[in-house]
Amino acid sequence: MGVMSFRDSMFLLAESRERPTHVGSLLLFDRPEGAGPDWLGDLHKQLVASNEVAPTFRRRAVRSVGTLGQWGWEDDPDLDIEYHVRLSALPRPGRIRELLELVSRLHGTLLDRHRPLWEFHLIEGVEGDRFAVYFKIHHALMDGVTGIRHLQKALTTDPEARDMAPFWRVDPRGQRRPSSEPPAEVEASPSGSWLSSLGAAITGSWNTVSAAVSDTARSTTQALGVAPALVDALYDGLAHRDTALPFEAPHSMLNVPITGARRFAAESWPLKRIQRVRERTGSTVNDVVLAMCSGALRRYMLELGELPERPLVAALPVSLGTKGEGNQLGAILVTLATDEPDAAARLARIKASGKAAKANLDQRDPMAIAALSMAVAAPLPLGAVPGVSSVINPGFNLIISNVPGPKAPLYWEGARLGGMYPLSVPMDGQALNITVFSYADNMEFGLTGDRRSVPRLQKLLGYLEDALAELEDAADAEH
Repeated sequence: MGVMSFRDSMFLLAESRERPTHVGSLLLFDRPEGAGPDWLGDLHKQLVASNEVAPTFRRRAVRSVGTLGQWGWEDDPDLDIEYHVRLSALPRPGRIRELLELVSRLHGTLLDRHRPLWEFHLIEGVEGDRFAVYFKIHHALMDGVTGIRHLQKALTTDPEARDMAPFWRVDPRGQRRPSSEPPAEVEASPSGSWLSSLGAAITGSWNTVSAAVSDTARSTTQALGVAPALVDALYDGLAHRDTALPFEAPHSMLNVPITGARRFAAESWPLKRIQRVRERTGSTVNDVVLAMCSGALRRYMLELGELPERPLVAALPVSLGTKGEGNQLGAILVTLATDEPDAAARLARIKASGKAAKANLDQRDPMAIAALSMAVAAPLPLGAVPGVSSVINPGFNLIISNVPGPKAPLYWEGARLGGMYPLSVPMDGQALNITVFSYADNMEFGLTGDRRSVPRLQKLLGYLEDALAELEDAADAEH
């Protein structure tokens, strides 16, 4: 048994019925040519015929006297692969609307903590001779980007490949474990040797505490860099209208306590349309994506009578490009200029805001960058404190992520992957998350929202198309 890292355990400690902390993906496949009506059912039978599972996906979360009350990982000796790998079907005609409704319900349910924290759902009966896969995994086990990357390892660019190992048989490090090999995390010990387990727990607990102390010391050191970084950011914000600052975002319908139920909406847009706007306006792809989100949110909130007078602010995770273990991520704040009715002017302000925020990061050392990112993320925990959201401004209004993906089409058992849509984690005070994933020739938008706070989420997809069309018209008018 191994004691869970401090960072991973925080996702379990922070979880509640109102705040599930798992991430997911929706994959839409075209059935292979010539596949019969029982093809997916037969594939499901093959997948559950073996309990061969890589060590990472055999682990379940435990907390007991043996772990001194801390969360830890142990191998599940009774893993039931049929529980984790499920087959469902949509009612006819199997429209995308019904698919998204099903995925919304699945994403709103908590993972069973008595089992390894992941599920894989095969969904047949999607219109257009297609089927879908919905996959979810707890953030304590794996973050969303890593989960998507790991799913890709189970896919191939070869449409003729068959008998491929599903992702749960492949270790995240890329090694497939033979069926006879014992899980790496579990050490052999005499049966009933609770003293050995307790000793291991004490050792693990001490290591965890030491790591936490080290993290605290490092955080304290980083905190010393917050002040000068924030002073510079404040100066830049005063000098430039569209530089976004922490706690400057307006109150909005998105920054409220949330429930456990979810809505999910997803759509693909041709990358060439976005690149054409980018080329004609001298922007980046991310600038255009943000402008699409801005235009859609502006129209959506205007229709509901909920558009704030001041512009919405988005938090953007960014890669710091530093070497080290794990994801090296920071965060910047960018105005969405939702107070601007003109599409071209909105894009220009978004571009200027993003450029200023990135320049602010580029001129700082990694420790100062981490400190500034801490300041950006600091408002998140305050959303769970009753009454706080009505007293202070939110740190930002929503998170928008843009994740680069594979450039070539992928296949699974001869089925072509037509779309891969990410599902994220709404939080108290952050009722909507937009994650964009590039795949082949498309940009895949995944919108995950609180079911009560973000009504008629599906309408945002139409407004994203309207916003892109406005940007195309504006870009053409400049030439």
